[in-house]
Amino acid sequence: MPAHTSRKKSRRTGPRVKPRIVARAKLPSRFGEFTILGLEGRGPQESAVALVRGNPSAGGPPLVRIHSQCLTGDVLCSERCDCRAQLELSLKKIGRARSGVLLYLPQEGRGIGLMNKLKAYELQDRGRDTVEANEELGFSADSRDYAFSAAALRALGVRAVRLLSNNPEKVRQLEAGGIRVVERVPCQPRVTQRTRGYLKTKKKKLGHLLAGV
Repeated sequence: MPAHTSRKKSRRTGPRVKPRIVARAKLPSRFGEFTILGLEGRGPQESAVALVRGNPSAGGPPLVRIHSQCLTGDVLCSERCDCRAQLELSLKKIGRARSGVLLYLPQEGRGIGLMNKLKAYELQDRGRDTVEANEELGFSADSRDYAFSAAALRALGVRAVRLLSNNPEKVRQLEAGGIRVVERVPCQPRVTQRTRGYLKTKKKKLGHLLAGV
């Protein structure tokens, strides 16, 4: 076992500091018209970009997606994961909704950071799955913390959501942070030959709710 196993993180729930909205602008996109906001807390892990559709604080619970940054998937179109497909599916659904929010978080590699994620890729090339690779590097299977996400939603006037997610842990943490999840809306793009093994690991080892995997 590596000497740096102390880097494993325990999940914390509840707000640490009220996020500040530090920037606001219009963002037209092929998925619709959004307002883009920058939110900050105390440090680099307490920050988020929010794409807002309509008025999420009025007219019933908005459709919300909390999406962790994935440079390789979202930007470089990697087929090792389904992150880009989930992002695009979420933007399409939110763009059609009366109101919604997409929170984009700096939680690369389930919270281990980009360089460690690339090290995890090396281990995956040698036969580990995504959970085994993270743990061999000394991290939890999933180190992400959604307390700041809950605080960011509250800063936007949101108290209840329809959540685009397959992850029961995300639901649990949001509710612990004071956000009521009135509905979990599946966020499952088409399963491909390349993503099937990745998704099987998420279902078996992380408890994600995935159909046909």
